[in-house]
Amino acid sequence: MERRRRIIYSAAQRALIWDRWQKGETLHEIAKHFDRYHSSVQRIISDSGGIRPRQRSRGRLALSLTEREEISRAVVEGRSMRSIAAALGRSPSTISREIRRNGGVEAYRASHADQAAWDRAQRPKLCKLRRNRVLARLVASKLRLEWAPEQIAGWLKRTYPDDEACQVSHETIYRSLFIQTRGALKKELLAHLRRTRGTRRSRHYTQKTSTHGRIMDAVSISERPAAVEDRAVPGHWEGDLLFGSKNSQIATLVERQSRYLMLTKVARKDPETVVDALIKHAKKLPHELYKSLTWDRGTEMRGHKRFTLATHIQVYLCDPRSPWQRGSNENTNGLVRQYLPKGIDLSTYSQAQLNAIAARINERPRKTLDFETPAERFHEAVASTG
Repeated sequence: MERRRRIIYSAAQRALIWDRWQKGETLHEIAKHFDRYHSSVQRIISDSGGIRPRQRSRGRLALSLTEREEISRAVVEGRSMRSIAAALGRSPSTISREIRRNGGVEAYRASHADQAAWDRAQRPKLCKLRRNRVLARLVASKLRLEWAPEQIAGWLKRTYPDDEACQVSHETIYRSLFIQTRGALKKELLAHLRRTRGTRRSRHYTQKTSTHGRIMDAVSISERPAAVEDRAVPGHWEGDLLFGSKNSQIATLVERQSRYLMLTKVARKDPETVVDALIKHAKKLPHELYKSLTWDRGTEMRGHKRFTLATHIQVYLCDPRSPWQRGSNENTNGLVRQYLPKGIDLSTYSQAQLNAIAARINERPRKTLDFETPAERFHEAVASTG
């Protein structure tokens, strides 16, 4: 697959990104418009904490490009500073300063002068909390008490009604927290907000979009071949995530014919991490023993197409709220819970420890296998493919 070059968003594209973000679209929806990954859009949004940067504009009293072109023509004609100033309705000192800081009479060029003035104007402006460190410390102390920025702003206005130096708007507090380049309030204070996210979302944002919770291009279990359904041939697996405390999880995979279990360590439950772990696991087995994978409708399988592309293994997804359609996997998960009970931190187990637990379960005889063990049945399948 050809790697796409890194995109540099133009000013117009950035404006469109912010328009869509303020309308409440998700990063994935915005990125899809540009045929990019959401991370390329996330960089733009997160750099300013989800707050749209203010559009730059020229000051009301600043010289315009048209005025600078008039100055350039007048300089070539050899006119005096006073005559140029009178023609433009400006002060002679303004014209003199303009020419002097942009190369003098001999080198003055309107376009260069105009661009230089625009570049000089782009300098960081210190916000009120950066200028007033006493006020910043007072705001920080109230944030640590779990006060909301609006409560702090209101309290300051009531406590110091006649002292504007001791007042600050709640918007300035939020901006100082979200935009860390301001250097006014420490990022750790975000943890004291009611909602601890580090990026502002639009008031129109909702997770209940048309694609939320849906797995695109899913292949339903109803399309699974009959040979998979009746367990006639080996190589068809059922999988699931088994969860523990502290956001820990492992993947459980059960071969349908032999009930052979494999446990795989998974660092996180996001689709990319889960699919990467499943791809790595799939490459341990010959293709004859790994032909399909049946999973539930968990969002961790949104990357099922990437899994199939990397392994040539078809993924079938169960119907919503139908765990019984992966009966072998569900029953085996109950056996795994004897060794990994609910409420424990699964991340503390190494892959070697998980392999040992799987081996213990695979060496237990099963009634459904006429009291043979899953290990015996699976090894027979391995031998037949060799």
